[in-house]
Amino acid sequence: MSRTPARLDELDLAILTAMHEYQKAGILELSRRTRVARATVQSRIARMEEAGVISSYDPQIDVTAAGFDVQAFVTLEIAQGALDAVSADLEAIPGVLEAYATTGSGDVLCRIGADSHAGLQTVLLSIDKTSSVVRSHSVVVLSTVVAHRTLPLLRTLTPSGSSKAPAYRAAQS
Repeated sequence: MSRTPARLDELDLAILTAMHEYQKAGILELSRRTRVARATVQSRIARMEEAGVISSYDPQIDVTAAGFDVQAFVTLEIAQGALDAVSADLEAIPGVLEAYATTGSGDVLCRIGADSHAGLQTVLLSIDKTSSVVRSHSVVVLSTVVAHRTLPLLRTLTPSGSSKAPAYRAAQS
């Protein structure tokens, strides 16, 4: 089931930016930083949660800082029709951080993490042992060039009209 994309306006983007920049801020602090009423911030956040724009409040964990400083991307070729099986297999391997069904030369792209090269090899062997993986190709990450981010992409959206919050409009003038 796919959702209809939320139409974000300038105030929504300002709230998301404040949430990103001040991750421990509560509703009242976000209200102060965006210069709009607390109830407005609260209702906007609730609307973005309902639409799935805000999907989690999990802390961003740097696995490298946690001791897993070896990472790799692995492209998997899987048996025809085995996406559900490979999904279950990959979820059972702790070193698989994320996995995506893809187009192109492979079927699934995984990001994996390990505490050492030996640990990386163990994760790779675990992946290769799954019955639905036909072939894998891995590349080791040397460094992060651009860290995970979303705000630059969201800022490319054409905001849907102006905010109804008068204090926010006045602060932007």
